[in-house]
Amino acid sequence: MKTAFHDAVDDYLETCESLGRAPTKPYSGKVMFRIDPEVHARTARAAELSGKSLNEWAGEVLSKAAG
Repeated sequence: MKTAFHDAVDDYLETCESLGRAPTKPYSGKVMFRIDPEVHARTARAAELSGKSLNEWAGEVLSKAAG
């Protein structure tokens, strides 16, 4: 099973190279950004009112905004 996985990755990397494209790298899922403290307070309140953590709430909002 590991050999097949490694072969698939190698094939993907070779294909990217032949097409002149950079391989797509996975994202960690961690996002760190700075916002105005008032916006932070309002978003925390919106999350609380929806019964979600700020992380859950922001993830849903960002997912909807990204389509």
